[in-house]
Amino acid sequence: MKKILFIILGILIILAIIVLIKTFTYPFKKINSTVSTGWKVVRDDSAIHRLSGGIKIPTVSTGELGNFDYSTFDTFKEYLKKSYPLIYGNTEYIEINKYGLIFRLKGSNPSLDPILFLSHSDVVPPGDADIKDSAENIFRPDDQPLPAVLKVSEDWDFGPFSGAVANGRIYGRGAIDMKGMLFSLLESMNNLIKNKHIPQRDIYLAFGFDEEVGGQKGADQIARYFKSKNLKFDAVYDEGGLILQKGSVAGIDSDVAVIGCAEKGFLSVKIKIKGLGGHSSMPPTETAMGKAAVIMQRLENDQMKPMITPLINEFFTNIGGSMSFINRMAISNQWLLKPVLLSQLTKNNSTNALVRTTTALTMMKGSDAPNVLSPEVEFVVNFRLLPGNSVKDVKNHIAKATKGFDVEIEEIDNVKETSAVSPTNTKSFKLIEAAIREIHSTAIATPYLTVGATDSYKYQIVSRNIYRFMPIKITDAEKQSIHSTNEYISIENYMKMIHYFEFIMTNYDN
Repeated sequence: MKKILFIILGILIILAIIVLIKTFTYPFKKINSTVSTGWKVVRDDSAIHRLSGGIKIPTVSTGELGNFDYSTFDTFKEYLKKSYPLIYGNTEYIEINKYGLIFRLKGSNPSLDPILFLSHSDVVPPGDADIKDSAENIFRPDDQPLPAVLKVSEDWDFGPFSGAVANGRIYGRGAIDMKGMLFSLLESMNNLIKNKHIPQRDIYLAFGFDEEVGGQKGADQIARYFKSKNLKFDAVYDEGGLILQKGSVAGIDSDVAVIGCAEKGFLSVKIKIKGLGGHSSMPPTETAMGKAAVIMQRLENDQMKPMITPLINEFFTNIGGSMSFINRMAISNQWLLKPVLLSQLTKNNSTNALVRTTTALTMMKGSDAPNVLSPEVEFVVNFRLLPGNSVKDVKNHIAKATKGFDVEIEEIDNVKETSAVSPTNTKSFKLIEAAIREIHSTAIATPYLTVGATDSYKYQIVSRNIYRFMPIKITDAEKQSIHSTNEYISIENYMKMIHYFEFIMTNYDN
């Protein structure tokens, strides 16, 4: 018996030694703790004023397949022409479906593949929250900046389409998503032209107008246009990741710049369950709603299996160096501790979305009266697919959950597979890292999985190097304001974003 115990103890000691060696030798990315002054923010009141004016134009997209009022988009187009005469006078300008805008700044070497920067002009509705200050034409760029908000406001400080400039911020719907990025790209290109900088390769800007409702008339048609011209882009840059402020990512003691190198797929299905209708005074032993409840419980309790994809493994390798010893040990010893690591990751909403195809029950409809049994109950479940899972896999998963019930299953909304995973050993990715160091020298830059949908998915037909990243540093509350209340972008973030894109444009071939 003692011999067996000694053998077990010896094995445990050997395992412990292996775990420790692997933890201390794992190639975690070294964190730059040296604070560098980097690029000093230079405020440009004219650029701020142009963005403010753009926010004032309510280019709201609603409805299915981009069927909404386009009158404000006509106004927006005219505003851009008046605001950026240098760009319109020095680039090739193309309109797709009237409101999709393309700008081509020609380079000196046509043999090089061009680069493409994306944004979109449409915004989501502002909601009906109260407005604290309804004054118009507020432009106070000299205000002392307020610290970033730590809680999403229940009201708008200023009107959602006021474009108010106050408190060191530019307020309004679209300030972050995505007019801030759209105008920063125009400002960057405008500066190149003004400074007579001729890039080696062509630089394209492409702005969709229905991204918030699927992008079928905008980005999809723009990408098809590029394909018809046999264009192949060396890189495509779009929205996606952000610079998350220290404390935003649990266990990470640093700012983290997350660069989306892939995005999740999307599948929403409506499941209809049949049952016996009638008066509630004589219910059957099993109602349609009860059957629906069983299926919903199956879907939530037995979700698709979590896994650590190569992209997320690279993410952990990059950020692990600033994590606790226990976390570093789990990451570097997945051969032994992967089940423990996955168990911890799936307990948190944010990290769970990185390691599995998520399941979200979103809508339900049954009887219209409290004393009536509905003969049919329907509910909607939304899946966001992890790379490695397919739409077919999810459909098989749904079939298993509905087995034994009389159901109808209907796909609704946009259905798409997961995107391809863009490489990180490219010049285009390394330039992102260099540009981040310019504006946020101590932030950890890392590839990441974008859990939301972007227009960039549609551009896979013209490039394999697609990167989703908006170079602004924000808190969780600021991030949550994007489709909520009191959206704003700080003047500092806006100035840094302009410099970031100008840095990439001017240094791509240097």
